[in-house]
Amino acid sequence: MISPSFARHIIIVLALLSLVRIVPAAPPNIILIMADDLGYECIGANGSTHYKTPRLDALSREGMRFTHAYSQPLCTPTRVQLMTGKHNFRNYTQFAYMNPEEKTFAHALKDVGYKTAIVGKWQLGYDSTLPPRFGFDEHCLWQLSARKPEGERYANPLIEQNGKRLPRDPDAYGPDIFCDFAIDFVSRSKDAPFFLYYPMALTHNPFVPTPDSAEWGSGDRYAENPRHFAEMVTYMDKNIGRLVDHVASLGLSENTLFLFTGDNGTNRNITSPFQGRMLQGGKGSLTDAGTHVPLIAWWAGTIKPGQTFEGLVGFEDFFPTLLDVAGVSDYKGRLDGRSLLPLLKGQPYEPKPWQFAHYDPRWGDNSARRGRTARTTDYKLYGDGRFYHVASDFDEAKPLNAATLSPDAASIRAMLQQVLDDFEKQGSVMSADGAPEKAGKQKD
Repeated sequence: MISPSFARHIIIVLALLSLVRIVPAAPPNIILIMADDLGYECIGANGSTHYKTPRLDALSREGMRFTHAYSQPLCTPTRVQLMTGKHNFRNYTQFAYMNPEEKTFAHALKDVGYKTAIVGKWQLGYDSTLPPRFGFDEHCLWQLSARKPEGERYANPLIEQNGKRLPRDPDAYGPDIFCDFAIDFVSRSKDAPFFLYYPMALTHNPFVPTPDSAEWGSGDRYAENPRHFAEMVTYMDKNIGRLVDHVASLGLSENTLFLFTGDNGTNRNITSPFQGRMLQGGKGSLTDAGTHVPLIAWWAGTIKPGQTFEGLVGFEDFFPTLLDVAGVSDYKGRLDGRSLLPLLKGQPYEPKPWQFAHYDPRWGDNSARRGRTARTTDYKLYGDGRFYHVASDFDEAKPLNAATLSPDAASIRAMLQQVLDDFEKQGSVMSADGAPEKAGKQKD
């Protein structure tokens, strides 16, 4: 028999429990950082001993490193694919432009309560009204309404911030302004889920001194020399470290996913020692030198430290990943990629058997490099029939003869050919005569 006093205790406990509200966990913050013209070979964690990237190397040790992430070979095609989650043949029509009717990952996250910001390089149309139209609450950008000849991105930069041009300052350094804005946005958004898309200005040419270079203090801030590229890589890494440290100082590391990648391969004027050879950058080309980029994911307490994923990842995979992280399950738009969230959380994940690329740069001489590929981690098939074992032929100098393939290689080639055939049936925005669409003259 229950005593009256015990019964009273039970009643009090039940009454208190009825007052307790179960507060759902806050949606994770997301910071997506994309360096400009930075190939896979430029990160210490990937095996470089030439470039110094201690902060990214640390994120790799504490998170997940990807060995087979592939971008588009050029800036704008990559940005359009990344932001819309679609292969380029569906919606890429012109260099330095994205159709304002496209729905981006910023729209999708904003719709579920995220504060959104874009910081760094724009190059998606010369119109200051575009960032809000693409779903961003705030922006701090170079190459928005002002075109390149009006001002560069490094010393004395021409930057537009939330609709206003910042005063020019010969002592200012554009990448620091971008990083400062990113840090400030995080501070102001710390009490609500936020999405920060940070397409960096570094490490694109011109290859000029950074504030940590000896020439900066002497005033020689505009002298171009490829030797400055290594300094720019390290300064990029330094600014990423500033942002990581700030997120940690606010106690947000365990509720913030960091993703870092590059938009395409390294500039062709840069040759880097890497894994026993001298590797020339391949920006603008569908070769691995033009498309193989670093990818690092860090999420304290969620991603198990020291992970390496050797499967295929494409830039169409970012959009569905961000939706999954934000808990969006009812997105109605078309997406071509696959979410990486189960992989990041250590859950079962089936690697993709192939990766497809459609590339049509649509400016100048790069039109000659248009094409399509389907690949595995080891083999690559071009739409014109060229077939390479890229694992042993990085430069794609030795096309394989279809008549003398091993049974395994022949099976892979047949599978990749089917991928290309299937996409061919889906159509293309390539111009019928093979000529590039009329576009701007800038090639950034």
